[in-house]
Amino acid sequence: MAATKAKLITTTTGAKGSPKGAGAPSGRDPGRPVASNRRARHDYEIIDTVECGLVLQGSEVKSLRAGRIALQDAYARIIDGEMWLFGLHIPPYAQANGFGAHDPDRRRKLLLHRRQIDEWMGKSQQQSLTMVPLSIYFRDGRAKVEVALARGRRQYDKRHAIASRDASREAAREARAATKRSDYR
Repeated sequence: MAATKAKLITTTTGAKGSPKGAGAPSGRDPGRPVASNRRARHDYEIIDTVECGLVLQGSEVKSLRAGRIALQDAYARIIDGEMWLFGLHIPPYAQANGFGAHDPDRRRKLLLHRRQIDEWMGKSQQQSLTMVPLSIYFRDGRAKVEVALARGRRQYDKRHAIASRDASREAAREARAATKRSDYR
């Protein structure tokens, strides 16, 4: 009898449909981005990406979990063998005041392995590439940033990318329509 009660307790679902005790906070998918930089994918040709840890203060984490962040003008640089994120705006958390408040536009340290930093520094200096954040999300309760090594696109490159994306979308639409027509026959 006790074993069946234990099974019933572990299989009941929470408010959002996730099993209780699964480890994931209810209401938020663990891999879902808090913020994404869609403009970066348009303005830059993405060459390589890497997941970095992000050093934050407590009030910044609270504000980030609330989804309050501006990622559009952010970029990363390597200074003295450390990777830093500039231009990331995290507004102050409403309940944090005085001692707990933070500077919203301060530079934030990115956590990477030494060999990754050295590799990216070499690539960015040789090929004149830039480092831009693509998205910020939480994984296992820790803030992560997906940073891309990218080359800036010119205006005609942007138009070409849009045209090729539209052409592939149209081809996929035609293929779906053709399979749907053949299913009715």
